[in-house]
Amino acid sequence: MTRPFLTAEWRWLLMMNYACDPRILLPFVPAHTELDDFRGTHYVSMVGFRFLQTRVLGFPVPFHTNFDEVNLRFYVRRRADGEWRRGVVFIKELVPRSAIAAVARYAYGENYQSLPMRHAIVMPSNGNAGNVQYEWRINGEWNSMSANFDGDPDPLAPGSEAEFIAEHYWGYTKRTDATFEYRVDHPSWRALSVKDTALCCDVARLYPPGVAEVLALRPVSAFLADGSAIKVFTGAPILRAGN
Repeated sequence: MTRPFLTAEWRWLLMMNYACDPRILLPFVPAHTELDDFRGTHYVSMVGFRFLQTRVLGFPVPFHTNFDEVNLRFYVRRRADGEWRRGVVFIKELVPRSAIAAVARYAYGENYQSLPMRHAIVMPSNGNAGNVQYEWRINGEWNSMSANFDGDPDPLAPGSEAEFIAEHYWGYTKRTDATFEYRVDHPSWRALSVKDTALCCDVARLYPPGVAEVLALRPVSAFLADGSAIKVFTGAPILRAGN
């Protein structure tokens, strides 16, 4: 077992999921992988969450241990060692500090962008629903994703859409010379349903054509995962299919 490059906690993961024509996603699919679907539907997901207690190679980085991230991702799979590895590909990831974005671009080749960000998490109380909101500022305007929630999280139901969205343990990056693969370890999360979801975002400024139009529609589903401690391992190039 190799030493993880990064350890942290991912908490309060708001996942808003949109049905997407696979033809829109094909240009972003890394070599040696293929699009994955759930019962015939291909998804892109807007995911906002808290990145906490972050350590790189076991060491905390001052002023960079706790922060927000909002990413846009879709789902792929790769056949390796006689089994399917279910993974994600990130179209763009937003973080609040340029140093975080620079390290992620260098280490994993991910498309990170640094923007001012903030969050608000209000727990349910006195019969009132809770609320989770992640915000990022671009061109002087605050954009946001948010939802109301209530109740307690439950384990993900086997074979459910939520399990398909949340249970991915590989990441794939499309670089100019190769596809990089890296592993993410965490226990299975619990989740609860949300309501009154809202994405208030200048999608045309942030995301490629096609994908931006998808995000202008209503999500087909959304949920809030409690999260856990995670480990992200160093990536490696895929030299040939099946290995």
